[in-house]
Amino acid sequence: MKKALLIASVLFIAVISTACINNIAVQELNNKAAEYMEKGNYEAAVNRLQASIDLDSTMYETYYNLGIAATNAKKYDIAIEAIENGLKLKSDYADFYYSLGAAQYEYANSLLEENEEEEDNKVPTDEDKQKSEELKQSALVNLQKYLEMKPQAEDKETVETLINDINKVEEETETNKTIVVE
Repeated sequence: MKKALLIASVLFIAVISTACINNIAVQELNNKAAEYMEKGNYEAAVNRLQASIDLDSTMYETYYNLGIAATNAKKYDIAIEAIENGLKLKSDYADFYYSLGAAQYEYANSLLEENEEEEDNKVPTDEDKQKSEELKQSALVNLQKYLEMKPQAEDKETVETLINDINKVEEETETNKTIVVE
């Protein structure tokens, strides 16, 4: 009986020690990512935050920060996935909806940009245009959700302007479709 109690105690201490070490490592990665973000090195921040999530996938703040860093690094797929995963942990965090909408909107616009710097001058395909429209619709929903959750937000005017820009583009797209059909 004493041996079993001793073994259980040793295992308990080992688990607690590992958890503490893990939390310290996560905090160090998050702090380093914050430093990188302040310096504008978003690629390095993304790498640190992904490593942090690998160690502890229960901190919604890490997903939020990863979404911000990845958006700034123009890694929109990573940003959107991170924010959506964070929403699974904390769906009542309004800033997730703003960040998700912003990432979707920026991604949508990036799909439509012609890249004159590349040798083959990338021109948006019909698939890019379709995905861009879907992303803008999702962005619209998420930005509106943000304002519903945070009606007195300091950035309310900025968000409303973005929503109006998306609506304006959508109206122009519909008008162009109508003109083509006629």
